[in-house]
Amino acid sequence: MSKTNGIILLSGTSVPELAKKISKLLKKPIFEPVSVFANGEIMVKIPVSVRNKHVIIIQSTSPPVNDHLMELLLMIDAARRASAGEITALIPHFGYSRQDRKDNPRVPISSALISDLIEHTGADRIITLDIHSDQQQGFTKCPWDNLYASYSLIPIIKKLKLKHLVVASPDKGGVARANAYAIRLEAENIAIVYKERDTRVKNISQALDMIGDVEGKDVVIVDDILDTAGTVASAAVLLKKRGADRIIVVATHGLFSGEALERLKNEAIERVIITDTITPTKEVLAHPKIHLCSVAPLLSEVIKRTHTGGSLEMELID
Repeated sequence: MSKTNGIILLSGTSVPELAKKISKLLKKPIFEPVSVFANGEIMVKIPVSVRNKHVIIIQSTSPPVNDHLMELLLMIDAARRASAGEITALIPHFGYSRQDRKDNPRVPISSALISDLIEHTGADRIITLDIHSDQQQGFTKCPWDNLYASYSLIPIIKKLKLKHLVVASPDKGGVARANAYAIRLEAENIAIVYKERDTRVKNISQALDMIGDVEGKDVVIVDDILDTAGTVASAAVLLKKRGADRIIVVATHGLFSGEALERLKNEAIERVIITDTITPTKEVLAHPKIHLCSVAPLLSEVIKRTHTGGSLEMELID
């Protein structure tokens, strides 16, 4: 019996190309049940029976975040009301993930609220890729598996033949991620950039100092999200001043808000490698330094293992 028997794949409008790649690898049809009423309201109608089936809903809650989130919730609700046997919400990029704690008075914990909505709408399982903080997996009672894009990214980094490699974290919050990459890349060391963030202004930070020796080294800066790119651009400039040779930026989720694409033209940065958890714009695809890595092989393998009850521990995707 096929490992994909009983699976129904649904895709919203956020990452249709990634969903199609997964569909092709699994040799299963992908259904796109989302349309829009004349007044702008979202309509969902699943075109096939899902009764007692395992429904996999592939949808990033990427910009426009609220539209894509509503699509996800409505698809889950439609599948539940159609008597799906099991519903897995596969969310490659989880929006609102950076709002994961009460860091100021009178603010919500948005990530907890969104997680609660997804679970109570009817998802039996959540699968994400490089969520901003691991604590989010404790926001639900249903199983939540968080995957690591490093399985797909590390083989690409290895092909660059970097010498005297140092893996750098652009801030103290990413040290564990940098260390994980350093171990798998057999890097000589890690470096940590210290940044100062202006809490009065959104997305404004400045790299002030660093820990680690990068003189004459090839440096890979690893991060989970590239939003305005201010942090990595500032970190790259500092690393270059400290004597770094080649500087490669690697990130899972490419949001590229505001002046991000211009900042990444910084001469200190040789190239930027991102995944397709967010559908790239024409401007992103045309950027001379940005290279795209698909996580479709990783996600398709995870879907098979989830469906058959297999372990999600796996080797690097080459």
